[in-house]
Amino acid sequence: MGRVIVHATMTVDGFIAEADGGVDWMFGRPSTPEDDAAVAKVIERIGAVVGGANETQTIDDGEVPYGGMLKVPVYLMTHSPHDPIERDGVTYTFIVDDIAQAVESARQAAGDKWVSLLGGSISRQCLQLGLVDELHLDVAPVLLGEGIPLFAGLEKRVELERLETSAFASETHLRYRVVT
Repeated sequence: MGRVIVHATMTVDGFIAEADGGVDWMFGRPSTPEDDAAVAKVIERIGAVVGGANETQTIDDGEVPYGGMLKVPVYLMTHSPHDPIERDGVTYTFIVDDIAQAVESARQAAGDKWVSLLGGSISRQCLQLGLVDELHLDVAPVLLGEGIPLFAGLEKRVELERLETSAFASETHLRYRVVT
């Protein structure tokens, strides 16, 4: 069975979005083919995604994981039941309040491929429960000062083993195995 990974682009000061959810800071930097290859290497291995549902339980254009590049099952955490949504060849399944169930469903759907966890809350909950195998972080050279943090509020210590580090024009790419 594939790995469960936290895959995120973040700022040097640890934010994954501005306070209002904006991510414009992710775009517009010069990049090299090596930057694109580092990200593509992760994306091609993803077989399912777990994220959080929006309040209206719809799939708006700006909320499509990976900008629609991936055509894999998506499992969205929610507090109330909702029928699955099919959009552009992707099935979005809503899971009520049981993140372990969401991850297990995603693992089954992904087979030997990876499950990508998206969002700070989802990532922290899965780390807290010991469900994460690796972190794949693309660190952009920017400080936001405030915003939505990736790891703030994690209630336990998590030891990591560095597996891979690379840096090119637009980002530093970090890969860690979760040890404890």
